[in-house]
Amino acid sequence: MTTMAVPPPPLTAPLASQLDPIVARVAANKDAWVRQDIPARIRLLEQAIAGVLAVSGEWVRRACEAKGIDPASSLSGEEWIAGPMTTVRNLRLLIHALQHGGGPPPNRIRRGPDGQLIADVFPHNLRERLMYSHMTVEVWIEPGKPASQGRIYREKADGILRDGRVCLVLGAGNVSSIAPLDVVYKLFVEDEVVVVKMNPVNAYLSPFFRRAFSGLVEAGFLEFVEGGAEVGEYLCTHPAVDSIHLTGSDRTHDAIVWGATPEEQERRKALRQPRITKEVTSELGCVTPVLVVPGRWSEGDLAFQARNIASMVAQNASFNCNAAKALVLARGWDQRDAFLDKLHEVFSKLPPRKAYYPGALDRYQGFREHYPNARAFGSAGPGVVPWTIIPNVAAHAGEYALTHEAFCGVLAEVSLDVADPESFLREATRFANDDIWGSLSAMVLVDGRTRRRHRTAVEQALAELRYGGIGVNVWAGANFALGVATWGAFPGNTLENIRSGRGVVHNTMLFDYPQKSIVRGPFRLWPTPVWFADHRNLAQLGQLAMTFESAPSWLKLPGVAIAGMKG
Repeated sequence: MTTMAVPPPPLTAPLASQLDPIVARVAANKDAWVRQDIPARIRLLEQAIAGVLAVSGEWVRRACEAKGIDPASSLSGEEWIAGPMTTVRNLRLLIHALQHGGGPPPNRIRRGPDGQLIADVFPHNLRERLMYSHMTVEVWIEPGKPASQGRIYREKADGILRDGRVCLVLGAGNVSSIAPLDVVYKLFVEDEVVVVKMNPVNAYLSPFFRRAFSGLVEAGFLEFVEGGAEVGEYLCTHPAVDSIHLTGSDRTHDAIVWGATPEEQERRKALRQPRITKEVTSELGCVTPVLVVPGRWSEGDLAFQARNIASMVAQNASFNCNAAKALVLARGWDQRDAFLDKLHEVFSKLPPRKAYYPGALDRYQGFREHYPNARAFGSAGPGVVPWTIIPNVAAHAGEYALTHEAFCGVLAEVSLDVADPESFLREATRFANDDIWGSLSAMVLVDGRTRRRHRTAVEQALAELRYGGIGVNVWAGANFALGVATWGAFPGNTLENIRSGRGVVHNTMLFDYPQKSIVRGPFRLWPTPVWFADHRNLAQLGQLAMTFESAPSWLKLPGVAIAGMKG
């Protein structure tokens, strides 16, 4: 057993004396990391899987305490799935990629409606098809680009060895797997050593991450630091840091890149003189739309999809950048009112959640001031934001609810003046692309009969949607968790108008030019999807799924399946 690295002391001394040795140690090993061969990298990933499994119980318990979740409840499964399970799956998929020299074979490469290359990447085998309810994943390649994979590994095979680089990862405070997954992407896909500045909201996870990734920490390829904005500022401007990756808000991005005040930002943008000239990649959220294609739904369909959408809002207390925020309906859909009644019914039964993320009550109040007709299901109180639907939001560019990410339990309902599926698909696609802020994630709900009858219109809409992660009948959280999909904004955002960010992470297929990923599922998923707020057996399922994903086998699958069917 290797000796544990000693965690850095609290930041009580001047920043330079505290942070410079940490950065220097990682920077001193950047060229050694580039020279690490594939077998050595696989060993480090295998150690990380074992490390995550070893700390998973403490990791989840501490996250539950911080978020007001009973660790013994079914709801604790949210933390098992969004934390250790997603992390070990991603690590295992990176091992698979490296075993194939950085170019794991997709199931097939085909062409989309306009000749764009599309890689079908999931399920890879029958076991995955059964495990994941017949969901499929496809990665769309940027038009005109090849479906090439693993650039750094191809170059090394050709004898090209680049200089090492140091990346600063500014971790997210909401979902516990974000920081570790960003770390391994920068290390194993982009070949950069990493210093992680933990978000103060979940800095309590640092000891578990250091233990889980102790092999990388002890080798000097990775380190974690804690602290507030002053620590982030110091590290962003540190001369040894070559690149920055952050998960957060566009406001944080602009403060880093363009300046501390709106006046400085405006002046620098006009002159095209950013205060930071390092490479900056980012994932910065979205007003995530759910486009509900009108069809003929049964009572069971209405009830299921109401649970589906409500859960897309409620998961993680709605502190997700891909939480449903804009429900887009056809005003002429003859089941619109019946569906909204079902949705209200579901929200009225959802227990309140602790608003653990800072600023939630202020953001909520801002929405209530703009929309006094908003309907709250329950009442606000100390540490609680009630589930809230804003009815009949105007479908106008610049509308407050369409241009401000709530990052709390608010859902805006927008109805477009159309009735039939094809008109809706055309107008909803234009509306989502042009009038809703962000390009990170979107969902499309369409029943099987309507999809078959209007297949060309459905596929054209999916091709035209400018979002980095699209879920068809599934929450875009699946795009985040499955690993084989890419996660990040649709390409094209500039530093001056950053919106949902630039670049991708996850992408365990190591595509060089991904544009977006689409996860598709049946209209009525079974068993109960893991993001459903009323799942009755999520804790057991999450733990078994984590163990399965660490080393999949047919022997483990029945236990996972039985746990899932109890949901």
